[in-house]
Amino acid sequence: MKKIFITLSAAVLSVCAYAQTDAQKAAAEAAKVLSEAPEVEVKVEKPKYWTSSLKTNLNFGQTGLTNWAAGGDNTVSLAAFIDANANYKKNDMFWNNRLQLDYGFLYASSKPIIQKSSDRLYLESKWGFKTAAMKNFSFSANYDFKSQFAPGYEYKTPSVEGLEDLPRRDQVKAWLDARNQLSGLLSPAYTNLALGIDYIPTKWLSINFAPLTGGFVIVEDARFRQSYSMGLKKEWEGKTEGVPTDGSQLRSARFEFGAQLKVDAKVNINDNFAYSTQVVLFSNYLDNPQNLRVNWDNRIDWKLAKYFSFTITTNLIYDDKVLIKNEKDIEKYPDGRQRVQFKESLAFGFTYTIASKK
Repeated sequence: MKKIFITLSAAVLSVCAYAQTDAQKAAAEAAKVLSEAPEVEVKVEKPKYWTSSLKTNLNFGQTGLTNWAAGGDNTVSLAAFIDANANYKKNDMFWNNRLQLDYGFLYASSKPIIQKSSDRLYLESKWGFKTAAMKNFSFSANYDFKSQFAPGYEYKTPSVEGLEDLPRRDQVKAWLDARNQLSGLLSPAYTNLALGIDYIPTKWLSINFAPLTGGFVIVEDARFRQSYSMGLKKEWEGKTEGVPTDGSQLRSARFEFGAQLKVDAKVNINDNFAYSTQVVLFSNYLDNPQNLRVNWDNRIDWKLAKYFSFTITTNLIYDDKVLIKNEKDIEKYPDGRQRVQFKESLAFGFTYTIASKK
């Protein structure tokens, strides 16, 4: 019995020793394979400081009348809108840039010419820095530029006898000769730099107050300078005789320095409905600071389908330096007077947005 126990013990020990030797060999081989394997580099994703978006909108309208008893015009309209944004944010510093381009035209059968219906060029750039001691507040520098692309006209009916009986080419020429140009590229243009404080209580609301705002009102075309109350050039100041009246005696740019309040709000009610507004108030320290210049823009976007939307825009302007003529009181105000300017438009068309991933 004792011999059997010793024999079995020896067999078990031999098996364990053999298994241990195989395990050691396997571990050594695995360690060798791991040591010879190439090191895998862990890619660290770089932080993204820039975000951008591009929104395009193309609107088309058409009206056709045949034997329509109530009367009216056959019309065709086309308008394009671009809203591009490029924003930078790193820690407590931000830099927001926005460019808006808007242009459209209208053709009506009663006027055999193409008329401009919308024209806007607006560039805005804001740099800001937030301090830890001021929650929701940041110091900012805001630059903006506003103008238009093409000349703007007032269209008057030509005083030509038998206009409708004239050949098409002569009708077009008569309408072109009768129109009165009111504006053009850089006539006017507004540009300024505002230094102040930004207050952003929520993601959808931004309030900027800039007590140090300086800029220029530019009217490059001499024909329109009187309408924008551009002052006399130095060589004509104090003179009463020989002063030209074609606008060449007026300055092409007027410097302004004052305070500006700008309020921006953008609310997304849901994925299909958005509202944005901007109100800009400016007071000129150098000339009647109590008279505020007002610019108020509103935009409503209602997405009806994936690539189609309905848009409502309004623009309100009041500037006591801008004199607008009206036929109703032309005898009382031959040079025009200050008036509230208002524009409203409804549009349906194709829209597409490209935005970078955050």
